[in-house]
Amino acid sequence: MTTLHPRLRAVLDDVPAYVPGRPPEALDGLVPYKLASNENPFPPLPSVVDVVARAAASANRYPDMLSTELVAAVARHDGVPPEHVVAGPGSVGVLSQVLTAVASAGDEVVHAWRSFEAYPIVVRLTGAEPVPVPLLPDGRHDLPAMAAAVTERTRLVLVCSPNNPTGPVVTSEELEAFLDAVPRDVLVVLDEAYREFVRPEAGAPDAVALHLERPNLVVLRTFSKAYGLAGLRVGYGLAHPVVADALRKTAIPFGVSTLAQAAAVASLEAEDELLERVRSIVAERERVAAALAEQGWEVPSTEANFVWMPVGERAGELAEACSAVGLSVRAFAGDGVRVSIAEPEAGDRFLEVAASFPRV
Repeated sequence: MTTLHPRLRAVLDDVPAYVPGRPPEALDGLVPYKLASNENPFPPLPSVVDVVARAAASANRYPDMLSTELVAAVARHDGVPPEHVVAGPGSVGVLSQVLTAVASAGDEVVHAWRSFEAYPIVVRLTGAEPVPVPLLPDGRHDLPAMAAAVTERTRLVLVCSPNNPTGPVVTSEELEAFLDAVPRDVLVVLDEAYREFVRPEAGAPDAVALHLERPNLVVLRTFSKAYGLAGLRVGYGLAHPVVADALRKTAIPFGVSTLAQAAAVASLEAEDELLERVRSIVAERERVAAALAEQGWEVPSTEANFVWMPVGERAGELAEACSAVGLSVRAFAGDGVRVSIAEPEAGDRFLEVAASFPRV
């Protein structure tokens, strides 16, 4: 008997499923730590939890589809007109809206590699072709090479700063030169998911100012990382009105829940308190990075809430060594291991693993 299956899109044959960071295994006598997903180790502020609890009372109603209160709060916070702000289910959700608006079969999307693992997945789902451009040896974007990769088929260029999973930022000078080189009808998306962890001396651009000057620049931001709302899925994009209107058309109806909208607004109001936590994470990142350097590891200069171990083909071995002591980290086969910054105890345990891991 012949079994017939529903016909699926052929493009799915070339699209891998996104692989989330796995939780750590529980081991006797050891507190497990998840260092695989770049999550904030701090829970939401009590004031934010209270707001979410109150918002839950209206969970029988659909959320505000336009996220009106959140859009207004972001506009005030970032100093942009409200019509430039588009909320979505995390910054990757907004990115999907962008790609749906600009890319289709036969088009190309340029991005650095290795960069955020979801990029080639969401690009292929539109039918477009991802065009990966290798990173420089120090884990930074090669923006001149990315500009050279733009063709008549290019509809979008993705720039991740700080880059996930390696950590370096694109500097203001680098980005402005790149934007000057890219045709005005090609959209450039600057993904700033980790921007709150960037030190002033790193030379990162003022993305909002650049966005206001350049109609082809979209800026993505999220409440998942520094604001500690990863479980609620809320982020936003800054886009000029013509693009922003297109993103509203490609949005999933009611994609940002009432709880997520309320939590994001409350988090912006409590930003000073939240940024104190960010500073403690940055300090721990600097401690871990300095200790790795003392051990002899050459790791990229990171401005995010993680460090990158460029161990190449031994990525799986390092991940297993971490797993053996109750740590889950994110291994990228053939390239390296990304280790999220969390509690100091987790950092100490990871440094012990790194110190004993043979360098060849």
